[in-house]
Amino acid sequence: MNAFEQIKAREEKVICHTYGRYPLAIRSAKGCKLEDVNGREYVDLLAGIAVVNVGHSRPELTEVLAAQAAKLGHVSNLFYTTEQLDAAEKLLASANNRFDRVFFCNSGAEANEAAIKLARRYSQKIKQNGASDIITFEGAFHGRTLATVTATGQPKYMDGFAPMPQGFVHVPWNDPAALEAAITPKTAAVMMELIQGEGGVRPATKEFAHAVSAICKKHGVLLIIDEVQTGLCRTGRFWAHQHYDVQPDIMTSAKALANGLPMGAMLCTEETAKAFVPGTHAATFGGGPLASAVASKVLDIMKDEGLAQRAEELGAYAKDKLQDMAALYPDLISDVRGLGLMLGVEFKFPAKEILMQLFERGFVCNVTHDVVLRLVPPLVISKEEIDAFLAALSEVLKKQA
Repeated sequence: MNAFEQIKAREEKVICHTYGRYPLAIRSAKGCKLEDVNGREYVDLLAGIAVVNVGHSRPELTEVLAAQAAKLGHVSNLFYTTEQLDAAEKLLASANNRFDRVFFCNSGAEANEAAIKLARRYSQKIKQNGASDIITFEGAFHGRTLATVTATGQPKYMDGFAPMPQGFVHVPWNDPAALEAAITPKTAAVMMELIQGEGGVRPATKEFAHAVSAICKKHGVLLIIDEVQTGLCRTGRFWAHQHYDVQPDIMTSAKALANGLPMGAMLCTEETAKAFVPGTHAATFGGGPLASAVASKVLDIMKDEGLAQRAEELGAYAKDKLQDMAALYPDLISDVRGLGLMLGVEFKFPAKEILMQLFERGFVCNVTHDVVLRLVPPLVISKEEIDAFLAALSEVLKKQA
C-alpha cells in the first residue's frame, strides 16, 4: 500500500463522507505548484477553489501569521483590535469606498447569511414595510447553510434537508422580465452573482446586470452582490461589479480574503448598516486578529503587485487560446466563457474524463455543472504555466477527437 492508499484508508474510517475527493493527497505547495505525498508535482489551476489568489506558501503571509500568533491570537469581538480595523479600512478602500461598513465572519455562506439578515432587518426595522423575500437566480450558489442553500435553489443541494426556510424566490438567469414579474411588496432584496461559479462559470450580460440594478432602484429593493468567488482581483477587476458599473447596497466576500485562512466579510452602505445594532448579529471568530492580520497583508499584495491587471491580461490570453481550441474541436467544446482568471470550458459531454487526463499530465483543475472545466488558478500563475496547461489540454482533445 503506497502513501496515498494509506491516507485514503485512514480517511475512510474517520471523516464524514461529504466530499467526492480527487485521487490526490497534497503534502506541500508553493506559488502555483502542488506536491503530492508520492513526490509528484502539479500545476494548480484550482487554487483551493478560487481561494489562494496570491499563491501558496507566501513567505510574507507566513511571517505575518507567525508574528501575530506570537502577539495576539483571539480575544473575541467584545474588544477592539487594530488588526480588524486595518483589514476593514483596506477592504473598503479596495471597493473605492463605495461601501461604508464591514461585518467580518468566517466563510462565504456566513457572509451571505449576514447579507440576508441585514436585508430583512432593514426592511422590517428601518423601512418598516414588513418585506422579507429574497429573490435569487436559477443556477446560483450562495452556500451550504439552510438559508443559503435555499437561496441557491438547486434541488441537488437541498435533497434530504426539508423543510427549507421560507422567503426565497428563484427566477431565470439573464431574464430581466422574469425578475420584474417576481417583485412584490414582500420583496426585501435581490441577491446575485455576476458570474455564476458553481453554476458553470456563467457571466451575467451587462444589459442584465444593469436591468437588475434598475429594477431594484425602481421598486426600492436592496441589491446584494455575492462576490465570494468573483472578488479580490479574480475577474480582472478588484471586484466583479466594477466590470458592470453597478453599485450594490450589500456585497459579500470570502474565499481569497485571507488566502486560505477562514474569513468572510459583508460590506454595506451606511444606510443599510442602520439595521444592525449591538446584539442583532455576531460571529465569535469573525475578524479575529490572526485572520485580519493576514487579510490585511493579502490586500496589500493584491494592490502592490497589480493582480487585477495581471488576471485581466493572462485571462484574456488564455481565453483566446481556449476559444481557438473550441473552433478546432466544435464536436467536443460548446463554449468558452468567463472574465479574467475565472474561465469555464463547456464540453458536450461529462468533463470528468478530461479532468482525469489532465491530472495524469500534472495539472489540477475541477469540473462544475458536470460539463464545465473550471479554471481559477492562483493569480500569480506564469504565462509559461498557462502555456503548459494549454498544450496538455490540446493533447487530451486530440485523443478525444
